Amino acid sequence: MDRRRLLTGMAALPLVACQRPEAQADAVKETVEWFLPEAQALDLSDLEARFGGRLGFGLITPDYRLLSWRSEERFVYCSTFKAFLAAATLERIQKGEERLDREIAVTAADMTHHAPATEPAVGGTLTVEALMKGTVELSDNPAANLLLREMGGLARMQDFYRSLGDTVTRVDRWEPEMNRLDGDKDTTSPRAAATNLYALLVNRDDGSRPSGPLDDASITKLKGWMFDTPTGPGRIKAGLSSGWTTAHKTGTGGYGPTNDIGVIYAPDGTALPVAVYYHAGRSSRETDRDAVIAEAVRRALGTLA
Repeated sequence: MDRRRLLTGMAALPLVACQRPEAQADAVKETVEWFLPEAQALDLSDLEARFGGRLGFGLITPDYRLLSWRSEERFVYCSTFKAFLAAATLERIQKGEERLDREIAVTAADMTHHAPATEPAVGGTLTVEALMKGTVELSDNPAANLLLREMGGLARMQDFYRSLGDTVTRVDRWEPEMNRLDGDKDTTSPRAAATNLYALLVNRDDGSRPSGPLDDASITKLKGWMFDTPTGPGRIKAGLSSGWTTAHKTGTGGYGPTNDIGVIYAPDGTALPVAVYYHAGRSSRETDRDAVIAEAVRRALGTLA
């Protein structure tokens, strides 16, 4: 990796928004080339053979390798995007475009499936901060839609991914429609997701790479929600040894897709971004789907010992 090329390229990133769409896409692609760690194969074929389905995995190691299995392939991301939605909202707050304490009306018309945070608030309001917390910790679908609406819609969320240099992730539909498999709509790759997590939560104060868009206060909030979520105890968390922790966000399609992304923290504080997307069969058991994710994480960490 050429340090001068890296820093020069990233210094040009703020200018991208002023360019025409074609030039903008080229500039983002050129700028982010440094941010693609060299892939190292992690063979998870036996898990697919045993449990069926298609498994995608990417974990960025401390020496900036990507432990990879199908890491370039597309998977429907389901609710894992909600961590990035909260990050995009936090960035808007930093810029003065939004406020943590602004009250947002919650109506019966906003309700969709899975509304543990918003349904009790129908007829009243929730703050932007409460909506983010409900979105990340409880995976509340109406809360996510309200945040998407308040930021300006799906295109603005797509813009946020592109600002990170992510040219892979697509934003096409609202909750809960985004969970349905429909070609490349609302898909990402394990590599893109892990790299985005690195940019948002890991690379601050790293002298070899520029800082991400979130300041320390925003990072603390987002990580707090991701640490506190009760969802997915059998996924990434179950693949960790004693003393290891994770700030993570799950996503589940209800017809096979079972996902978990986050940052794993070693006892010494070393941070390891990870993204696991598992598109299992419709008739598969939830415990088996979770176990596949846990075992993939366990094996990846075992290679670092």
